[in-house]
Amino acid sequence: MKLERLISIIFKLLNNEILSASSLADEFQVSSRTIYRDIDTICAAGIPVVSYQGTNGGFGIIKGYKIDKSLIGSYDILNLITVLSSLSRIFEDKEVEQTIERLKTLDTSGSNSSLLVDLESHKTEPASLIDLRKAIQEKRVIRFDYVSKKNELTSRELEPVHLHYKFRSWYVYGYCRERQNYREFRVSRMLSIILTQEQFLQTHEMKDDSSCSEFELEGFEDVVIRVNPNSLAEVLDQFQNSSKVFNSDGSMTLTISVYQPLHAGWLKSILLSFGSGVKVLKPVELQSILLDEAKKIMKVYKDV
Repeated sequence: MKLERLISIIFKLLNNEILSASSLADEFQVSSRTIYRDIDTICAAGIPVVSYQGTNGGFGIIKGYKIDKSLIGSYDILNLITVLSSLSRIFEDKEVEQTIERLKTLDTSGSNSSLLVDLESHKTEPASLIDLRKAIQEKRVIRFDYVSKKNELTSRELEPVHLHYKFRSWYVYGYCRERQNYREFRVSRMLSIILTQEQFLQTHEMKDDSSCSEFELEGFEDVVIRVNPNSLAEVLDQFQNSSKVFNSDGSMTLTISVYQPLHAGWLKSILLSFGSGVKVLKPVELQSILLDEAKKIMKVYKDV
């Protein structure tokens, strides 16, 4: 614990002009006398810490002192800081914050990162992510209710392995005791998450998402939609990975590769959300599916 505190103090001093003993004591939950001893230890290790007197006095590292920063480039450091900052906001992780602080001492470029990353999602409660990460770190079994794609509500017990952020949503992967196999659950559909006190002993491997089966590759089909000029921004926000062709009237024709589009509930929901802003050109069968759904929606409001 003392070693970690000493390392953290060193990096804090490298990132700040002057820090008071009382502020360091408050942060690390130790006495000011302990901080003074820590400073003596740091000085004995060869790092030139100087003491500044006065109202705004405290400790600082002598100007001109440098540490070896050749192991990683400034460009890499800025990108790492950007990604870690987003993770720190989501998980409220003090260790990540300390890592960011250490990385900042290695950056001498003085420039801002050209990359901005926001891993937060309105679909997921931040507290759920924090609880799930804690369960993963402590190897604790979690219980929850889950709403499947078919809107079936089931109760599950999971030995969580890792969290995964993809398609603008968070997922948790682990060993499902009910199915006795590995499963991936969308966090936004997990209800009443409980961290049990039970710890699992089995070591699970991470999920490999790097490959697709031959069956999956064969199941993809092109969906072609025509987008009205007043709906371009909304549609492009949803379908960035698509082939786009502008038409003479200002509309756009988009071609999207979708796995089993006639059975993709998410695709139906998104297309309906555009209202009259889009028209499906192919597959023709998808037109009938959307038309039937629109009729159901009209009936709901006619019955009100």
